[in-house]
Amino acid sequence: MTTVGDVVAALEAAYPPALAESWDAVGLVCGDPAEPVSRVLICVDPVESTVDEAVEAGAQLLVAHHPLLLRGVHGVPASTPKGGLVHRMIRAGVGLFCAHTNADSAFPGVSDALASALGLTVTGPLDPKEDGRTGIGRIGELPAPEPFGDFVARVAEALPETAAGVRGAGDPDRPIRRVAVAGGAGDSHLAMATALGVDAYVTADLRHHPASEHLAVPGAPALVDVAHWASEWPWCEQAAAILRERFGGNVDITVSTRRTDPWAVATAGQNRRIPG
Repeated sequence: MTTVGDVVAALEAAYPPALAESWDAVGLVCGDPAEPVSRVLICVDPVESTVDEAVEAGAQLLVAHHPLLLRGVHGVPASTPKGGLVHRMIRAGVGLFCAHTNADSAFPGVSDALASALGLTVTGPLDPKEDGRTGIGRIGELPAPEPFGDFVARVAEALPETAAGVRGAGDPDRPIRRVAVAGGAGDSHLAMATALGVDAYVTADLRHHPASEHLAVPGAPALVDVAHWASEWPWCEQAAAILRERFGGNVDITVSTRRTDPWAVATAGQNRRIPG
């Protein structure tokens, strides 16, 4: 019999809690470690949609990348959105385990999964920890150089579709071979990507001013901005593979395909002439 505690132990071996940032909230959020598990659902966001999916699938454990209760709370009343999810999971016998910045820094981790989806061969972390193997982001190489316009199309093809799509900033003809990637919001590592001399940097949640200032630096890498959820979704299959190898045949491991990216509508609008 496989238990919640067994699955938690396997995930914490792959994504050690010690790698999590001090502000983070990782680990088992709710659920009894002694309870048996026959089905696990893996997702990016523990939200109403994925909790619905876990309950509908009869899963005993929901494994999520993002924490449900990141900031300190003094209660989880069912009348609040997050409290309601906790109560629903407990009533349905669904535990919740979260691996966040520990999964970001682990080797392999979130950015390794993103790099693999893009066809990159990883050579090391973008922002390494002391051991030189773990840390935020990854540096990788394409099999051969390709124009930046083609590389942006590669990213769009590799990741799940979202309303906002994929945006590229840079010369479409610039040759791209060496690439930095960081799953999730990565504009805090723009300067580091520049210092490492990569040709392009793929991440999420890039803002106007940091991106504009970055591109003004001579030699700065071209930028590819993707949806936060899409950049981290490849990790779900990575985590699933770890559990299948450990518990295959005894536990059904499923990756959620429900898009939990909050942006649902996007339009290019009409081409309007700027006066003057």
